[in-house]
This record gives sequence, structure tokens and C-alpha cells, in this order.
Amino acid sequence: MNNGAIADISAWSVDWVWGVPLTVTTLVAHVIWLGIFDRRLVRAARRPWFAARPQLGFILVMSTAVLLAVLLHAAEAMFWAIAYVGLGALPDPRTAMLFSMEAQTSFGHDALFLAPHWQMLGALEALVGVMLFGLTVAFLFSMMQRVGPANER
Repeated sequence: MNNGAIADISAWSVDWVWGVPLTVTTLVAHVIWLGIFDRRLVRAARRPWFAARPQLGFILVMSTAVLLAVLLHAAEAMFWAIAYVGLGALPDPRTAMLFSMEAQTSFGHDALFLAPHWQMLGALEALVGVMLFGLTVAFLFSMMQRVGPANER
């Protein structure tokens, strides 16, 4: 490996210094919030009103779960957007939020780019997005299994 390649790799070290704590914080917060949502929604689904109306109760509980998950993902994207602006990686909150949502969803449609020395941080956020969506899908699937009308049989 030549010195140029080593210099290129070391330029990303600041991305890792910021990216690892952002990643861990985002994922831990996501798991904690999904756990809170889970407990409260399952408790709500077991109330007599929901038991008397299983189809409607299921729709209400799952709609609430989806809404809460979307809001959680938006808050997590905002967390990363604040970091981008604070680090000077992106110029303003609007651009940073758009970039963050695109990174987390792997959408990547708009022509937004981080400066070369911050590009690894954007890739780390995309990795986080994959993990966040995986956790959310597992949460929603679990909710459907436990609060669905089929469980009343």
C-alpha cells in the first residue's frame, strides 16, 4: 500500500470518530423506543374495547404503530441532520434533513453530496438506515402476530 492510500484512509478517521457514536446512539434509542411502543400498544390491544372489536382494534393499533415508527425514523434522521450541520458537513438544516432521509432510506435521488472528507459518514448512516428498517419491520411483524384478530381464535 502506498502513502497516498494510507493518507486517503486516515482522512476518514474523523468519520468513524463521529459515525460510531451516532450509529450506536441511534440504534440503541431505536430499540428502546420500539420497546416502549410495543409495551403500550400491546397493553392497549388487550383492553375490553379492543377485544369487543378485534378488526377495528387491530387497525387502530397497527396504524398507531406505523405512525409512531415513521415519527421515530424522522426523529433519527433529524438527529443525524443536526450532526451534519454541526460538523459543517452540510450547509443548512433543510439540506441536512433531506440528505439524512435519503441516506437512511437508500433513496439517493437528489444531487446532494457530502464533502469528500465526510462521505464515509454518509455511508455509515445508510448502513444505520438498513438496520433501523430491519428492526422496524421485525417490530411491526411481531405486533401483527400478537394483536391481530387471528389471536382471538
